[in-house]
Amino acid sequence: MAQIEQSDGGKKKKGAQKKMSIHVDFTPMVDMNMLLITFFMLCTTMIKSQTLTISLPSNEKVEQNQMNKAKESEAITLILTTDRNANGDVKKDESGKPINTVYYYEGMPDFTDANGDGVLDNNKLKAEKFVGNDGKIQQGIRKILHDRNKAVLEKIEKEKERWRNKEFAPGNSAANDSIYQARAREIRNDSTLTRPVVIIKATPEASWESLISALDEMQINQISRYQIDNINRNDSVLILDYLAKNRK
Repeated sequence: MAQIEQSDGGKKKKGAQKKMSIHVDFTPMVDMNMLLITFFMLCTTMIKSQTLTISLPSNEKVEQNQMNKAKESEAITLILTTDRNANGDVKKDESGKPINTVYYYEGMPDFTDANGDGVLDNNKLKAEKFVGNDGKIQQGIRKILHDRNKAVLEKIEKEKERWRNKEFAPGNSAANDSIYQARAREIRNDSTLTRPVVIIKATPEASWESLISALDEMQINQISRYQIDNINRNDSVLILDYLAKNRK
């Protein structure tokens, strides 16, 4: 608190102004600040950092005979490309989004040309787009990947429902999230379930956006076995054959 002290010492001339000294004690203010700091520290809720959970590719070892089997029954290859004009600029649709195309085939490609006319007899290559859901219905390449990883997604959805209801750790959100993530990771890497092996390739015309969109689909569809590979001559042959057969 403040104190005002009046100086009376010595003789003063008549009419001289009295001098006063002011002394301010800051001790109560310091005490009050410490109390406020303690109050806010105890009452403040710390913000939980928001991070992106990524389903990283599994590091499981696969024998050569299992790899050959996986290529036939589980493998699906995505070939990404982006439409461009004569100047190399990315073409966009009516909504202003880049026109990205996803060519894909399941298993091993077939390059049989029995009559030698330069056209493949059984080109399994198909084309899709990156399209979001229509409500709860998957579309485009997302539906293809969803159907191939359906067994994993169904089991994860059951665990997700338990997570929403906070059944793993009632009253503890952090523990509830941690347990759910661990269970989902186990399901994604469960070798007893039918899971696809996705190989992602990009043509020279493909944009970075198309590659990022493909990786997003791996996360959305909970696919743990995928890799990015280089496009080769056989992939180009499949695309040229597909375009020749489907040219308008």
